[in-house]
Amino acid sequence: MSDTGEFERIDAQAVNSSGKRSPLYAARVKVFPKRASGDFRRFKWIIMFITLGIYYLTPWLRWDRGPYAPDQAVLIDIAHRRFYFFFIEIWPQEFYYVAGMLIMAGIGLFLVTSVAGRAWCGYTCPQTVWVDLFLVVERAVEGDRNARIKLDNTPMNANKLVKRVTKHTIWLAIAIMTGGAWIFYFADAPTLAMEFITGQAAMVAYITVAILTATTYVFGGLMREQVCTYMCPWPRIQAAMLDENSLTVTYNDWRGEPRTRNSKKAIAAGESVGDCVDCNACVAVCPMGIDIRDGQQLECITCALCIDACNSVMDKIGKPRGLISYSTLSDYDANMALATNDGTAPIEPARVYEAKNTFNDKVQQLKMSKVFRPRSLFYFSIWALIGVALITTLLMRERIGINVLQDRNPQYVLLSDGSIRNGYTVKLLNMVNEPRQFELIVDGLPQAEINVPDQAADGSGKHVFNAEPDRLKTLKVFVVMPKDAIAAGSTPFTMTVRDINGTESATYKATFIAPEKR
Repeated sequence: MSDTGEFERIDAQAVNSSGKRSPLYAARVKVFPKRASGDFRRFKWIIMFITLGIYYLTPWLRWDRGPYAPDQAVLIDIAHRRFYFFFIEIWPQEFYYVAGMLIMAGIGLFLVTSVAGRAWCGYTCPQTVWVDLFLVVERAVEGDRNARIKLDNTPMNANKLVKRVTKHTIWLAIAIMTGGAWIFYFADAPTLAMEFITGQAAMVAYITVAILTATTYVFGGLMREQVCTYMCPWPRIQAAMLDENSLTVTYNDWRGEPRTRNSKKAIAAGESVGDCVDCNACVAVCPMGIDIRDGQQLECITCALCIDACNSVMDKIGKPRGLISYSTLSDYDANMALATNDGTAPIEPARVYEAKNTFNDKVQQLKMSKVFRPRSLFYFSIWALIGVALITTLLMRERIGINVLQDRNPQYVLLSDGSIRNGYTVKLLNMVNEPRQFELIVDGLPQAEINVPDQAADGSGKHVFNAEPDRLKTLKVFVVMPKDAIAAGSTPFTMTVRDINGTESATYKATFIAPEKR
């Protein structure tokens, strides 16, 4: 604030304005966001460190599954068609767990959006996280907003060249690390890292890293807000998720207007004065280059950095925080009606104040009961039910399986003694990481005999098979019915595989086929 009482105004203009939309094919106007500080900025730092830490470090975590399984905690093993997540192992036929998690992610996104608008976009979207990381590098190398603008407008010289090369080199290093971290999810990370460095990795690994390096560098470093504005579909979908009780970043013009940079002078002249000093701090810190005072806009990702910037200004001038805040449309409309005398008069901030810096009782304040309304609870209930169902089935699932394929050509064979033989291909699935012994049993054909080539029954007549850890064992099984026990046509029966050292078992409904009697 100057000696004359006029608040200093940052020279910042909205690049993306709701009042004047830029042509789709117009040249990009660069956005130079100023570094913000405050509660929301700290929260974004925490989220960035957590999400980047999870992404880069997870492939290096180990998890002991015994000698017969990989020890990487999170592994998408495409070669062996497995997905490992710590103590959980997902087989291809159990892909419904992955589908369930994707459904939970979608419903979770609906839930977050209905409660807090584009909070996903503002805090945890990969585009936002990597743009934040690239901006950290840019500020460290080139300085804050004014220094970057000055450098950008300076003709190329040695200083500018060094800074630009340094910045883009670090960006490329981050992009390469991003692509490299991704491929480590699909193979043993230490082994693949050594193969990658020495040039022995599969070509698909190098291609994947090259593609992800390029996209990370271009999206996070060069395009930035353009990705959110023109490429992402979510800004256009989110409107269906919002209602009058959803939290969104809002400029409360019912207390901010009329704006003035010199409140003392305006008050002395008998003018109505709002809390906004038109400092443009909210515009300067916005990574999307918008002016939140223009109202809700497609580009706003609700990162809330404008709230931090405005709160710091309100602290300086001794006004209550929250001129820009997370608010609901219902509260905003009620307060606007109060400030405008139900829309019959211009905004008069004095109508919302009881005394200096104290709002009157009619001003609507944020209540969490409005936010967590039936719609939000409905989304949460569906989300939680799917989660409980997945956990329940995961804990109760059997780690043994059987699949039976009956021979079709021929369907049956008439043996010399008059008995009938059917052939089956039986696949026994051992879904644990240790060797097991399985017993194969036929139910529903009392006098049937099981014959397995190169495998004789034990002394008690049982057929026991050794199954390798985490493997599928395929057997050729013949079921023979004696002549006097044959039923014409199709006879249903079950094949059961049982762990002889445990309690797990699995069954498969099959059919025994015999010729029709004449």
